[in-house]
Amino acid sequence: MKKKRIDWDMPIGKLTRVADFLPPPDQLRFPDPPVKVTIALDQSSVKFFKEQALKHGFKYQRMIRTVLDRYVARYSSDPLKQK
Repeated sequence: MKKKRIDWDMPIGKLTRVADFLPPPDQLRFPDPPVKVTIALDQSSVKFFKEQALKHGFKYQRMIRTVLDRYVARYSSDPLKQK
């Protein structure tokens, strides 16, 4: 029995046009410049982030910063920060 050859240059299934979701260039928001802070965190929290960072090949501080940034974006009253 021969395998059916798939033509990867042709669409598979029904196509749907997706509306443009990108903002115009004048509304692009660049990240705020970082501010260095000193913060005391629970040892278990830092251990968790260090383990996850090692497991996934990231820096643990960047993971913590991303979590905080996403929290702010989710609960911010600034519509430019909301995603």
